[in-house]
Amino acid sequence: MKRSFLAALACATLPAAALAAATPAGDAPQGRLPDAAVPKAYRVDLTVDPAQPRFSGHVEIDVLVQASSRSLWIHGRDLKVSSASAKVGGRTIRATYTQVDPQGVAKLDFAQPLPAGAATLAFDYDAPFGDGPSGLYHIQAGGRWYAWTQFESVDARAAYPSFDQPGYKTPFTVSLTTRPGAVAVSNAPETGTTPAKAGMVRHAFAATRPLPTYLTAFMVGPFAIASGQAAPTPERAQPMPVRVVATQPNKDKLDYALANTGPIVGLLERYFGRPFPFPKLDQIGSPVMPGAMENAGADTYGDDILLLDKGAPTAQQQAFGMTVSHELAHQWFGDLVTPAWWDDIWLNESFANWMGYRIGNEWRPDLKIGAGAIGEAFSAMNTDALTAGRPIHQAIATTGDIDTAFDAVTYGKGGQVVAMIAAYMGDATFQKGVRLHLDRHAYGNATTDQFFQSLADAGHDPRITASLKSFVDQQGVPLVTVSRKGGTITFSQKPYAMLGTTPAPRSWIIPVCYSVGGKRDCVLMDKPTMTVAAKSKGIVMPNAGGNGYYRFTLDQGDWRTLAMQAGTLPPGEALAVNDSLWASFRAGEAPAAALLAEARAVSTNPYSDAAVEPGSRFRSLRVRGFIDQASVPVYRRAMDAIYGPRLAAIGSDPKPGAYASDDPDRQKLRAALVRIVGIDAADPAVRAKLDGAAKAWLGGDRQALDQSLYGSAFAAHVAAGGLPAAQALYEKMVTSDDALFRRAAMSAIAGSGDMDVAQWLAGKIDDARLRQNEKLYAVMYTLSEPATRDFGYRQLLQNFDRFTKSAGIFTASALVGAPVAYCSTDAAAMIDRDLRPKVVEYKVSPIDLDRTIEQVRDCGVLKQAKGAEMATALGG
Repeated sequence: MKRSFLAALACATLPAAALAAATPAGDAPQGRLPDAAVPKAYRVDLTVDPAQPRFSGHVEIDVLVQASSRSLWIHGRDLKVSSASAKVGGRTIRATYTQVDPQGVAKLDFAQPLPAGAATLAFDYDAPFGDGPSGLYHIQAGGRWYAWTQFESVDARAAYPSFDQPGYKTPFTVSLTTRPGAVAVSNAPETGTTPAKAGMVRHAFAATRPLPTYLTAFMVGPFAIASGQAAPTPERAQPMPVRVVATQPNKDKLDYALANTGPIVGLLERYFGRPFPFPKLDQIGSPVMPGAMENAGADTYGDDILLLDKGAPTAQQQAFGMTVSHELAHQWFGDLVTPAWWDDIWLNESFANWMGYRIGNEWRPDLKIGAGAIGEAFSAMNTDALTAGRPIHQAIATTGDIDTAFDAVTYGKGGQVVAMIAAYMGDATFQKGVRLHLDRHAYGNATTDQFFQSLADAGHDPRITASLKSFVDQQGVPLVTVSRKGGTITFSQKPYAMLGTTPAPRSWIIPVCYSVGGKRDCVLMDKPTMTVAAKSKGIVMPNAGGNGYYRFTLDQGDWRTLAMQAGTLPPGEALAVNDSLWASFRAGEAPAAALLAEARAVSTNPYSDAAVEPGSRFRSLRVRGFIDQASVPVYRRAMDAIYGPRLAAIGSDPKPGAYASDDPDRQKLRAALVRIVGIDAADPAVRAKLDGAAKAWLGGDRQALDQSLYGSAFAAHVAAGGLPAAQALYEKMVTSDDALFRRAAMSAIAGSGDMDVAQWLAGKIDDARLRQNEKLYAVMYTLSEPATRDFGYRQLLQNFDRFTKSAGIFTASALVGAPVAYCSTDAAAMIDRDLRPKVVEYKVSPIDLDRTIEQVRDCGVLKQAKGAEMATALGG
């Protein structure tokens, strides 16, 4: 699964009815189910009419009962079970089904003892559709109803009774009964249809290869479909059926995904050395999916990831390539070989993240997707460096702990650690280890230690395992200090720490790759300090290529020389310089003036993300209130002075196709510069141009505004037109099925920083035309600007229970991160006081709240120490 920013807000639901239905049971398992009964096969028969409020099902589960018992623990959440029984031989033993825990643990009490041996559990039930992406949910698009599923991590239990944990892999035989004319999709190929009762139609599907519950999938609705094939490859002799499935309003946006899915499959087959593990592949769009999910043979994606229009922005094409590569990599690494328990899910996601960037880059080198992995890793360091943290590989004891494993540490850090080890081992040797792992565990389960063993066996180097464990089994970011003296370079390591924090002592076995004067070398740093001979002279780059998961610092002279060369560095190294210099500032060391100087230098870098990243970091200081309101005009002039000349040099015509001859990364650079100069720096000329383009586009002229500028143009339009402009834009948004437009419009409205707009938008919380995720976005974006932050915080508190009960128990853990843009010790105490009771009430892990509080407090400490210095530097 690949999550976008804010994605966790809509994952893993707990409907309000479940809270009322659950009957507490002190002996209910809080994490793994006991192995009293082991599932061997499922037959799932659902009746799904998305236009109705509920669906119904008949489910049979073949199990092996380990010992005679009067009761069994299973999973089921908010299911109204009308009949439950066990079939043993030729007799039926009735059972009473009771949900005993709000997270979906249920108990079966049998009328007679259930004997050891083979049995079949049978259930008849009905349940409500969800309105957000978890369980079996339904959404209206273009006036018609559709249904999808999203089951990771623990939401299959909201769709059917099950043993809902990854270690149980079995075949699933699925049938879906629908209204005539509806399309039905599941993991396996459809084998035929037959008439059913009340004029309905029953769709039958072939039995699947062994799957865990979280990778099953069902979709029903009047979908538009584009069909094609993945061409044969050396690993697969026959073509494979590929379809793109979407709602009818998106019927004209299927071609891009259909044309590009097959080539990505081929690249993955070549890497893994084995064919696609399942007989067909459906790529399915959902209007509310906040990221993507690797259901076996039936991947789902947010519409704006999968469904690209003509002239799609570079950033959207990058998201397609990386995310599709990520999800399809899971078909081998996650679906073919599945974690034995949730504590190993990091390996699924970390490996797929690395593969997503790698394969995405092979698919379209011109999009420069690969460098994005480095940027994501450096972003993850901001989370990983907190004292309130966790290792990548953590124990998962309770259901409430599971979703903590799906965070920046797993994706960004984990992916970079995989990349770092792969680079150290050598690509061919690492690939050999991956293939060995798949061969050993195909269609089964595996643990982290088993993967490490495969790598060690392939590389014949036990230090590989030791190095990996030093990164995955402990939290934190190494800080490598580099000192040059005479003909030697000394490396020393310690944990990186923000100003005012003291992390626990720890060390790592770090593959350090560095360059001197452009000549690259690597050492495995297994001691606190190492000294090596400097084999050449020139600029020292402590993280050659930017692939290492560590931050660095240098002697003052070497720092200054390196920072001034940032405009000429390769993408990964430029990103590494940005990150380590800013990290030094946040540690209370680098002067604010050095940040401005490096921003000017790197702004000329050819790689778009490196060139504009300091501007994004300065914006973060502004929106968090680190730059006080009196200094904002000075800040805006400074940003305009740095980025305005670059934008003027490459042009800012907002019309589609105006710069079609530019390479994709230059097009992306232009969009980013327009955002900084026009919105954050508030350049009057650029803002006026954007506002004019937005007005023309909203008036019906689709040739007035390029898709890459939607967010900037609508933000300028709302800034110029105030509440009336926001209201008109809102009406356009809620009547559109264009996911890209809806997201940009909501961002512009809720993130306007206009109190009149914020108060008006809060009154739309019950508007049925707003999707559940958009109601959450409205609060989040309102919290993002200082002028509306306190109002947004009050809205968060007022609606916290409502959002959580209608959108998910794990939404509670995401919502506690919403106030992270505050910047003071007083605000940290306020957040702790207001939100700590919510963490206790919803039985979620406190780590997200602890991280939020620490970040808000750290920002306040840094502001007190460096705020005045920053204001002076901006004015200098």
